[in-house]
Amino acid sequence: MLLTALSIPSPSAGTWSLGPLPIRGYALAIILGIVAAIWIGERRWVARGGTPGDVQDIAIWAVPFGLVGGRLYHVLTDSQLYFGAGEHPIEALYVWRGGLGVWGAIGLGAVGAVIGAKRKGIRLLPVLDALAPGVLVAQAIGRWGNWFNQELFGKPTDLPWGLEIDPEHRPLGYADQATFHPTFLYESLWCLAGFAVLVWADRRFRLGHGRVVALYIMIYTLGRGWIEMLRIDSVELSDVGGLRFNVWTSIVLFVGALVWFVVSARMQPGREERVYNTTPEDVSAAETDATETGA
Repeated sequence: MLLTALSIPSPSAGTWSLGPLPIRGYALAIILGIVAAIWIGERRWVARGGTPGDVQDIAIWAVPFGLVGGRLYHVLTDSQLYFGAGEHPIEALYVWRGGLGVWGAIGLGAVGAVIGAKRKGIRLLPVLDALAPGVLVAQAIGRWGNWFNQELFGKPTDLPWGLEIDPEHRPLGYADQATFHPTFLYESLWCLAGFAVLVWADRRFRLGHGRVVALYIMIYTLGRGWIEMLRIDSVELSDVGGLRFNVWTSIVLFVGALVWFVVSARMQPGREERVYNTTPEDVSAAETDATETGA
């Protein structure tokens, strides 16, 4: 397969040196995504009646939990890359080389968000609804880390926007192929479009009680399902009933989110008026009292 004049080039290197400090494209994309999610979430939270700074405090819990969850999911579903014959288990800790499973990141990140919200007396569903659109933007930016690492691309293609992949990054059986579907770009654009839909729907219908989160899950999994079908990277749980494991995950989560959306709309129409279990002043006073008493 010959390169086309309009194909998308891959970076010649994914790491640059700033003196003794290595700057890794993958890590930079993840960090920029997190910053964007916090900024967007903060603005939406304040608009919902929250206090400035709350989202940053929640992020202190959610971000580390999400990174650990994302790495655990990747290692568990691709364990042959680290624990197979001739592999090096210590490399399971090398997050900078890539490998963060989105489902693990979202799942364990949500646990961190629950902890952070509970500590501040924040009602969980309103703050998750405020955060959800920003998470899509974070995913859109973070996917560019795969571009820097030349990983998780799709099947070979002759389309003008085919992604050029260097020979050393091509899977076995694809050595004579040069351009592949840029699935990182498809997912990035899908997430940005999903962000626009979420913001519009939330403003138009005043979604509440977790329905923004449910819609987020439906939008993301709908795109992730067909994008996953294009990918050719090997996954240990890659073929379950003829579908990749992540496709089944998308299907199950989509159905669950749809049920959640419908049931929530019928049982709790409208949007929450209160976003705190207690007032922010009560939480601040409690924290001050605990500090003064040494608790």
